[in-house]
Amino acid sequence: MRISNIKNMIHGFFSSKTGGGKPDPKNHGIAASPLKKEENIMGEENKNSDVTIYSLSTCSHCKAAKKFIGDCAVKYEFIDVDMLDREERMAILEDVRKVNPRCSFPTIVIGDKVVVGFREDQIKEALGL
Repeated sequence: MRISNIKNMIHGFFSSKTGGGKPDPKNHGIAASPLKKEENIMGEENKNSDVTIYSLSTCSHCKAAKKFIGDCAVKYEFIDVDMLDREERMAILEDVRKVNPRCSFPTIVIGDKVVVGFREDQIKEALGL
């Protein structure tokens, strides 16, 4: 299953692990399933139309990237790859390798730009901030 198909399936869907879709300070947004549409706490309009963070649930750099992008008042989607079932994970990893052949995390896709790792300056530049 391709990422676009998965995104279409979950578009607008929020399911909470922490209780009713309330803000989760650890994720700096709405708590939801491993594959989710993420929105910053302030609920402001996205300053960039396509922001996807491919991450691992246990990765401190991934968590820092999510927090930083959320602090920039940017809506984003994130996919905690390690939380997906095998079939979904393999499909997502194939998509990640297309933009980041080393398949390291976080891999952040902002429009047509890719930032590998938590690099604030590169993220800001890609976001146009």
